[in-house]
Amino acid sequence: MGELLRLPFSMLGKRTHHPYLAVCAVLLGPFMVGFHSRLFGIGLADLRGIFGLSVDEGAWLSTFATAPQILLAPAVPWLAAAFGVRRIMVVPALLYAFVSAIIPFTHTFDVLFALHVVHGALLGLFVPATLMIIFRNLPIKWWVTAIALYAFRTAFTQNSGTALLDFYVQHLGWQFLYWQDVALAPVMGMLAFFGAPREEVNRDLLHHADWGGMILFGTSITMVFVAVDQGNRLDWFENGFVVSTLLAGMTLFVAFLINEKLAERPWASIGAIGGRNLVLMLTVGMFYMMAALSNTMLTTNYLTTVTQLRPEQIGTTLIQWVCIPLVIMCPFAIWAMHRIDGRIVLMIGLSCFAVSAIIGTSLTSQWNGDSFRTMFVLQGAGHILTFLPVIVVSIAHGDPKKAIAVGAYIQVLRLLGQEVAQALMTTYLRKQEQLHSYLLGLNVEGSSQNVASAISTVRHSLAAAGMTNSQPRATSIISQLVQRQASVLSLIDAFWLTFFCSLGALVVMAFVQRAPRGPLSA
Repeated sequence: MGELLRLPFSMLGKRTHHPYLAVCAVLLGPFMVGFHSRLFGIGLADLRGIFGLSVDEGAWLSTFATAPQILLAPAVPWLAAAFGVRRIMVVPALLYAFVSAIIPFTHTFDVLFALHVVHGALLGLFVPATLMIIFRNLPIKWWVTAIALYAFRTAFTQNSGTALLDFYVQHLGWQFLYWQDVALAPVMGMLAFFGAPREEVNRDLLHHADWGGMILFGTSITMVFVAVDQGNRLDWFENGFVVSTLLAGMTLFVAFLINEKLAERPWASIGAIGGRNLVLMLTVGMFYMMAALSNTMLTTNYLTTVTQLRPEQIGTTLIQWVCIPLVIMCPFAIWAMHRIDGRIVLMIGLSCFAVSAIIGTSLTSQWNGDSFRTMFVLQGAGHILTFLPVIVVSIAHGDPKKAIAVGAYIQVLRLLGQEVAQALMTTYLRKQEQLHSYLLGLNVEGSSQNVASAISTVRHSLAAAGMTNSQPRATSIISQLVQRQASVLSLIDAFWLTFFCSLGALVVMAFVQRAPRGPLSA
């Protein structure tokens, strides 16, 4: 019994007679959120054309479709403990389905913007309650399996989203980017209604609610998120909006910390994540997010910009060589977590990303989708062998008395941490591409005779084909080749960066102590 009480969320509510329905509901939520986020991200360019939006309007729509998630998500574990899972999932699920149904019929930007804000806020409710429901309602023997499905969905939705979007566009219509949730959300609500227990409002929690802390925390990290999300587009510290928003967010966060020191019952005291092992595991989680970009950003970036493959070609490749290995490795990861130290599984996963990154440093402009097969298999295995033990080992080191606070910071890592990782990688790629373009340009100028010969050869080929203006066309082709090579070199640098992130995570893991024996540790 003592071991059980060490676990977060285990004593926060009543058990239900239909625990599997409740868990199915909260696991369906993360999959729904993951698919929508991926579909919206890769389909944004098409949505701009469909809704008649400018580039700026599309960028702001993307930011404020996600920002409300991070505004509400940290408070969801507390809301679930105070009001019960039914109240925070059933009605919001139906409202979410309604908003998803009407968005495709909207053509006024102000209304479209408002609907996406509501849409994003409702999405933010569905993921954070997952782990709490798993621990409250499932038998102990199923905890690791349920967490594995939670971890599995991130990589699976990221890699299958391209193929799914192409299927919708080619066969059903772009509207199903939203309408898929019109069917899924009510199912989730129904499962939560019949599976979650009937709970009275926890009036003690409400009486001692730290409303100021929740508002300051949510607002501060949301402002930081907005600044980070717009940073690359607006050139970071060269833009007054980015600087002021970032400073305002940091100021509000300092106010939050002061509030938590003064509050009678602080909602999310920073001390909740002050434990040595938990801090180390959160650091490993950040390194993992950077390393995982070798799969979710770098390879797809190359296939899109350099080889110029169509979405259906990229999607098929990702399904075959990432999603299928991911599905195969998931049962193995569950088996391993029940039998050996989770730190060993985590080291294997990080090693998969490190080896994959080393292979990526051999990238050339001649690679195609099939050239990434080995990398994709390693990345698919690396996702589940890394993310699952990160969650399990972190929770095993957690303090159950501070479970709600830990849940709040986990949501920050999930949303803001991922956004920071993507923004840093985007900036790094942009800067490295500019550097390589400049260096290649110097080499081109230094070998003007060879360049002139190449342009002449291309010009004669174009002229022989009957094309007019062959000279400027030939110059443009040579320029495109230089730009393409600069892109390849920047991606190689980025693969080196992900390798060092994997290596850094392995170094940090060396200082993580073995978790106390219990249901989540072998």
